[in-house]
Amino acid sequence: MPPVLRDVNDPTVPHRVLLVGDRGFGRRVDAYLALRFSDWSRAQFVRWIRDGLVTSDMRQLKPSSTLAEGEILRIYVPGIAPDGAPPPMPAVLFEDDDLMALDKPAGLLMHAVGQRWSYSVVGLARDARPGCEVDIAHRLDRETSGVVILVKTLEANRRMRELFQDRFVSKTYVAIVHGEPSWDETVCDLPLGTLHPKEEGVVTSGKPETVELRQGHLDGGSAARTRFSVAQRMPGLTLVECFPETGRTHQIRAHLECLGFPILGDKLYGQPDDVFLEALRQGATPRVRASIGFPRHCLHARSIAFPHPFTGQTLRVSAPIAADMAAICAGQQPLWPG
Repeated sequence: MPPVLRDVNDPTVPHRVLLVGDRGFGRRVDAYLALRFSDWSRAQFVRWIRDGLVTSDMRQLKPSSTLAEGEILRIYVPGIAPDGAPPPMPAVLFEDDDLMALDKPAGLLMHAVGQRWSYSVVGLARDARPGCEVDIAHRLDRETSGVVILVKTLEANRRMRELFQDRFVSKTYVAIVHGEPSWDETVCDLPLGTLHPKEEGVVTSGKPETVELRQGHLDGGSAARTRFSVAQRMPGLTLVECFPETGRTHQIRAHLECLGFPILGDKLYGQPDDVFLEALRQGATPRVRASIGFPRHCLHARSIAFPHPFTGQTLRVSAPIAADMAAICAGQQPLWPG
């Protein structure tokens, strides 16, 4: 079968760009790709290279071609490469020469991870601002919506990291939680650490299952403190404002579970271990859907404030509550589409 050659100058053809670095220099291209994308076999890459689904900007590739450092490969294999048009870049809430504040939708990764293709906030922003050194200043979980700050220069990146490390950044979130708290305001300062499901034989590292990010109250864990305030009471649900004073992994979600008011739609927190594991292994099964009650955890980054890294003036950026959460607050029943 003759190779299906692609026009590398045609940006409309979805593909993944891979810059060959130290790990690839001097290797056969089929061996390097099988190492880089271990979910696929070397034999599959041999076939895809011969079919023209992997190309080089320098030459026509063979499976045995030896890679040069800095060589650019373009991969057109669905799953490794995008198989559709990108989503629009999140709405810009603020922008100057150094920073961008975006309103991240739920479901969009901050940064592409893993071997399979997924669009991300930073990837979309880099495409939209090709002359800038775009990077993320902090992270939101994939399912969390709301304000996120990106930097556009290396110096802004360095200065923003210092602001976060020195705790000059304050953030406000809102969450819809199960239950109706007796308090109007409270503080949770339980230390947090890694928890594992109480099940023999559970894999806790490597693939296919990695569960190290599940946090909970742990004596001797990392100090953590979150303030909470009730914003709206609903039958069986409550909208809570959340003010994290430290920055531990999943801090708000874990602290709300510790208080007995887990977030609606959370697959990791507030669920029995067997439901959590089923969601991890099988996705949104009927049992998981019935237990968690909503397609994503209802957590929204509503605002962020910090001194601008160059002017020193206080910058406050806010994002309106996401539409799916606003609908629940307006009285609609939380439903799982489809």
